Amino acid sequence: MQATDELKKEHHGIELMLNILQSVSNRLDQGQQVAPDHLSGIMEFLTVFVDKCHHGKEEEFLFPALEAAGVPREGGPIGVMLKEHEQGRVLVSRLKGALAALQSGAVSNEAGVQAIVGEYVTLLSQHIVKENTVLFPMADEKLDANSDIELIEAFERLEKERIGVGKHEEFHALLHRLQDEYLD
Repeated sequence: MQATDELKKEHHGIELMLNILQSVSNRLDQGQQVAPDHLSGIMEFLTVFVDKCHHGKEEEFLFPALEAAGVPREGGPIGVMLKEHEQGRVLVSRLKGALAALQSGAVSNEAGVQAIVGEYVTLLSQHIVKENTVLFPMADEKLDANSDIELIEAFERLEKERIGVGKHEEFHALLHRLQDEYLD
């Protein structure tokens, strides 16, 4: 198994959460209630699994390995991916604020939530396609077997240190519960 295979598998989970998020947003927009623990679980997934874990693996290990193999940071796919990671962080922060305002009842912000979710889902969906079709094939071509083994080991360390043992499995359980609730 190559390091990029692990990242692709994580993309499947992220895409599932994006579908769930869109469904939740649609429900909110229609004035339906969504359980607060579902919203907090989604936000934790986006901040911890997507950003700290998945993007962390890319930013701290994959991208530097690609740079060491001669792929330029600026003016190439690495720079684009980093910019999109940052855009995603901004959107998640905005979404947290919009959901907090909505949950407090202080503001009727269903349309704001819907707009942010739409922008985030579009960004990440396009981002995943770019990584799967451009960046990861480039990594598979440029990185040798030793680099790949080092990446896999670094990914495992990051998961244990950054999100904790068993948290990955908890996120997958959350995905399945929310999938049963929000997707037909």
